Amino acid sequence: MAVHEVTVETAPLTGTTADVVALAVRAVDGTPAASEDATSLARSMGLDLATGLARARAKGDAGEVVDLAVTDPAVPTRRLLLVGVGAGSLVHLRRAGAAAARRAAGAGTLATDLAAGLDEEAVRAVVEGALLAAYRFRAEGAARDPRTAPVTEIALHVGRRGPSARGATRAVRLATVTAAAAHRARDLANTPSQLKDPAWLARRARELGRRSGLEVTVRDERALAAEGFGGVLAVGSGSARPPRLVEMSYRPRGRRLPHVVLVGKGITFDSGGLSLKPREAMVPMKTDMAAGGAVIAAMAALREAGVRARVTALVPAAENLPGGSALRPQDVVTHYGGRTVEVLNTDAEGRLVLADALAYADAHLDPDLLVDLATLTGAASLGLGRRHAALYSTDEELAAGLLAAGESSGERLWRMPLVDDYRPAMDSDVADLRNTSGDPHVSGGSITAALFLREFTGGRPWAHLDIAGPARAERDEHEVTRGGTGFGARLLVRWLEGLAARPVRES
Repeated sequence: MAVHEVTVETAPLTGTTADVVALAVRAVDGTPAASEDATSLARSMGLDLATGLARARAKGDAGEVVDLAVTDPAVPTRRLLLVGVGAGSLVHLRRAGAAAARRAAGAGTLATDLAAGLDEEAVRAVVEGALLAAYRFRAEGAARDPRTAPVTEIALHVGRRGPSARGATRAVRLATVTAAAAHRARDLANTPSQLKDPAWLARRARELGRRSGLEVTVRDERALAAEGFGGVLAVGSGSARPPRLVEMSYRPRGRRLPHVVLVGKGITFDSGGLSLKPREAMVPMKTDMAAGGAVIAAMAALREAGVRARVTALVPAAENLPGGSALRPQDVVTHYGGRTVEVLNTDAEGRLVLADALAYADAHLDPDLLVDLATLTGAASLGLGRRHAALYSTDEELAAGLLAAGESSGERLWRMPLVDDYRPAMDSDVADLRNTSGDPHVSGGSITAALFLREFTGGRPWAHLDIAGPARAERDEHEVTRGGTGFGARLLVRWLEGLAARPVRES
């Protein structure tokens, strides 16, 4: 975590010695408005908030920042940031926290009233935004610029009208847990693939699992062959670096806890295989394991988040390369459990590894709920852009819970239909299924991919998240940072935090 400490202060900001102070500016009928306490604090620093806002033509929009220099040598604070919080929604507050932390880069300490007078969820949103925006990834050995270094300490002044100090501290702790999960997921996704082969990803899962009190089992290529994981082996067959299947288990104490299985696509580099991608499409493919990274990172956060559910994670990891032994178009793959698939496109490999993991979960883990995540299709990002992931589900309660967690976490989902009329397009003349649509009149590539995966879930309550759009970003925006975004990690933690209320399925 780039920020070393976030403290909760109930005292007013007056007298702060922080290097940078960030004050909340709300949008009221299109006009920016700061609190009386903020106005008084600025006056004590020799600044006029009204004049500063007017000169900048500020509106108080979420994430808008007016940066004022403090010139009085008697005042320890050197900069005052006026940060728009918009209408004060969780989305706006998260953006405000992100804007404050990003603009304060290069300073040592930041004090802010962005969470003053707000409830615990709002406090959590502000802190999550700040911590997420403070993330930086640098390759090993790369120089670090101190001018862009994240702040090291944040003092959160919540005032006396907000939650109790204990409540605010609890919100800060949970924000730190979810932000740390997102940071870990980003680190995994951003690591170059020359280092990040399936064995490396498995080692990182072991390390995180050991620190987080999880049981971790890793199947190598010999175990995968012995147990019949034909999809994972086929996808990894073109690489000199063999595949792995990571299994992580979180078992808190308690009876009749719901059992959730999470499955995350772990393709550590995707060239497309023999169905080779163009160069431009291959450039971001070190992040094709972003979903697997998010699942691993979320698992490592469950104990600290106090999750009251049994959770098992499966991350099938492989490198999809066009080697001499690579999977070919029209090869037939036998998946875990015996179902056969004719491969029409080797670049539709994610569903092949997920199918093995889903079939294994159904046959041996007996989950109450089954959720998979994957950077699966370009069709999902074409339809929904970069800010929403596509959600498919066979269970209304499961879908509603994930949608709610998406809204509260800031990792938003959009419910998509499972169009059964498209299912015949996946039929094959030589196998049980094709891995892509064989009907030129059926498009909807994200939908047909979800229909393919559904075949391996055994009819259990299931959800599929196609995160191809929001898993990567070309630039910093609000709490999202360029590169792997960690999408899915905080969503999963949020969803699992509130899951224990769901009744356990009777066997």
